[in-house]
Amino acid sequence: MTNRHKVLVNRRVMDRRQAFYGALTPPAFELVCVEDFEDTAHVAAVLKDVEFSFGVVPSEEWLEQTPNLRFIQLGGVGYVEAGIRAAKDRGIPVALTPEGTCLGVAEHTILLILALYKHLIQAHQALRDGKWIHNALRGISHFLYGKVLGVVGLGRIGTEVVHRTRGFLPERIVYTDLFRKTPEQEADLGVEYLALDDLLRMSDIVTLHVFLSDASRGMIGQRELALMKPSAILINTSRGAVVDEHALYHALRDGVIWGAGLDAWNEEPTAPDNPILKLDNVVCTPHMATGTIDADRMKFEAAIANFQRVLEGKEPLNVIERLYSEMGS
Repeated sequence: MTNRHKVLVNRRVMDRRQAFYGALTPPAFELVCVEDFEDTAHVAAVLKDVEFSFGVVPSEEWLEQTPNLRFIQLGGVGYVEAGIRAAKDRGIPVALTPEGTCLGVAEHTILLILALYKHLIQAHQALRDGKWIHNALRGISHFLYGKVLGVVGLGRIGTEVVHRTRGFLPERIVYTDLFRKTPEQEADLGVEYLALDDLLRMSDIVTLHVFLSDASRGMIGQRELALMKPSAILINTSRGAVVDEHALYHALRDGVIWGAGLDAWNEEPTAPDNPILKLDNVVCTPHMATGTIDADRMKFEAAIANFQRVLEGKEPLNVIERLYSEMGS
């Protein structure tokens, strides 16, 4: 078919999953990627006809070479605010993809909480080492039941976390957010609003679900960690830079807080000599919360559907600027 609409995707994604995404791509679209970043002629040739971008926010240099780019669809709901400014300046909408992403992160959040509370890593390794620690962990393991859950950022993902955590019957669920829910929404979700400092003081579990911006960068630092209970745990499945890693390491090492479950890092991949990795009171994963084949399928199909809406002259879904103006209205 000629005149197919070209969709820019990440080269690593294509190398890894070309057959998978190819099978999901309708005939009207063609997936393309930049194979050689150093070959300027090749880069220009690929970019000049691109109409859509999936999971890739082109750099300013690339945006100057994409005169036909109409729409950018992120591969999830988290983003770095600075990364979309250049596109916005050129009038190119950028949209989130909550489909698949929210479910994956919510499940991973529960996984990290339970793995910490039940000492899953320690128990697993002990069995591999031939040790039966049936009773050794009794005095230091916990239920999620009866705890106070503090959600920092009650957007789509935070809301999915609340829905899933309610099944474990926590004592209370409190939250903080730039945009407070209505009293009716709070009642429906079973949540209470608190300022961040109060949430940190009260919660047994603090879970972070915010996007990275100037306001959220380093929002959990030495002062904030010191406000938390010594028995509390911190979960970060959002962006690494939301947490001061140096301060977190010392808080974990010195018993300021009880533990942490981390899926996001200041530097990714994080260095193997990162001292946090050596601590026994952490569960660490490599930014894999939405890393499932189910999520990949849901996200890609949602992106293609949004591209089709653009072609049909309809308003695309989940555009970032519109989402936040609606939330704040």
